[in-house]
Amino acid sequence: MAQRTASSPSVRGGGPAAEPKSDGAVVRDALGVGIAVGLSGFAFGVTSAGSGLTLLQTCALSLLVFTGASQFALVGALAAGGNPFTAAAGAFFVGTRNAFYGLRLSQLLALRPLVRPLAAQAVIDETTAVALAQPDRRTARIGFTVTGLTLYVLWNVTTLLGALGAEAIGDTSAWGLDAAGPAVFLALLAPMLRSTTERATAALAVLLGLGLLPVLPAGVPVLAAALAAPAVLWFHGRRLGSGHLRGGRSGEGEGRSGRPGEDAR
Repeated sequence: MAQRTASSPSVRGGGPAAEPKSDGAVVRDALGVGIAVGLSGFAFGVTSAGSGLTLLQTCALSLLVFTGASQFALVGALAAGGNPFTAAAGAFFVGTRNAFYGLRLSQLLALRPLVRPLAAQAVIDETTAVALAQPDRRTARIGFTVTGLTLYVLWNVTTLLGALGAEAIGDTSAWGLDAAGPAVFLALLAPMLRSTTERATAALAVLLGLGLLPVLPAGVPVLAAALAAPAVLWFHGRRLGSGHLRGGRSGEGEGRSGRPGEDAR
């Protein structure tokens, strides 16, 4: 497999050059993500059918919406007895993050205008993560394309199978399949939580979601959990500001007294 040459443009500005990565390695990583997440479409199909949606409605959601978090938020709210408009609004706001992914990927991938509408359908968490993990534009395009195609095909096939098998399985809540999709996303997200700030954000989001679940309508706790990110960033910024302020005062004191060990004049 060809590897990135020294003349290939790097997708990361500044800093040391990223290590070259073979096409085969990129494809393997992309297939792994696509297959792992795509299989959870079965859980969505079962949950959607158990929520009262028809086979056509369930398959249409996966074909047209194609963002697992929003799809699970929608059917979860409907299953809990929520208003369809409220459920749709919640799913919409959960999916707005993909617009921000698109802004970053449009610069990274630099696709032709005719290709962009098709690529926009595949702008989701997994394709964005795989694309951003690559060392240059060419491998980013490969990772994005392979992940998107694998996940789209497998997600829709397993959605159909799940919806068809919902009647045979029976009560989906007894099997716990409604938690399979979120569990997959958490399993993919957990290894990425490396810094203290990221872990604090995740922990606060869980506390907000679970704490507000008994008192807010279905779908709203998920939206409220999103407030964890700005809250943690605000607190982190305050701590950094306090640290710089203390450091500045310390420096001023040294300036008045001269060098360490020297009597102040």
